[in-house]
Amino acid sequence: MKRNLLLSLRYVGTRYHGFQVQKNARSVCAVFQDAVEQVFGSRIDVKGCSRTDAGVHANQFCLSMEVEKNIPCDRLILALNRYLPDDVAVTHCREVPADFHARYSSTGKEYVYKVRNSWIRDPFLTDFVCLWGYPLEVELLHRQAQDFVGQHDFAAFQASGSNVVDTVRTIYSFRVERQGDLVLFTVAGDGFLYKMVRNMVGTLLEIASGHLPQGCIPKILESRDRQQAGKTAPACGLYLNRVFYDLPGWDSYQTNVSSYHND
Repeated sequence: MKRNLLLSLRYVGTRYHGFQVQKNARSVCAVFQDAVEQVFGSRIDVKGCSRTDAGVHANQFCLSMEVEKNIPCDRLILALNRYLPDDVAVTHCREVPADFHARYSSTGKEYVYKVRNSWIRDPFLTDFVCLWGYPLEVELLHRQAQDFVGQHDFAAFQASGSNVVDTVRTIYSFRVERQGDLVLFTVAGDGFLYKMVRNMVGTLLEIASGHLPQGCIPKILESRDRQQAGKTAPACGLYLNRVFYDLPGWDSYQTNVSSYHND
């Protein structure tokens, strides 16, 4: 009898061209399927919660897959991690209903973008933050970010190369806060367009530097013109932080995940 499993991964995206399998490039999905093949003896199809771009990291990436072997979840986590590279790890596994799909059953996602507000590069953080030397007024940025909250047409914040027709999305919350030299941009919504978070952060950074005027976000949204928004922030600062599902106990698990990532 087949079991449908929901698994959570953490990974460093630096060496990968995103999650989705690529013909001529290394992907997180491919190395995960390699590990699955070692454990189950066959290459099982997996359904990811989203696509992440090259160089983007994940504190929590969720995927679902159907398996026939009755391996307990706690043992499966250990078995998969044995075969995964050091920059990818399974952190959670649970059985879910047969019709559950990691992407289509999601009610939303949360991303965190990390900026190191300094002119001095830290070699240990090079692949994990965006370096920004200009002063950042966190209170100002937080106020500006509230113009993204709500349901809007985000066509102006979608990168070229996407074939998505419906560009309306709902942003649940957008926080900007400082932790020492780190400035964190945390945004949650029902879905995100191609490079949408990085384009929103890039726009806020250009407001901070004076290249774009304060209060410009509503006009940029209305324009639906990508050229009106700011530059795309680098991939290295972006993390898929949490994935939301309407599952029993998922909220309490999410609280534990959030606390763990903020330690």
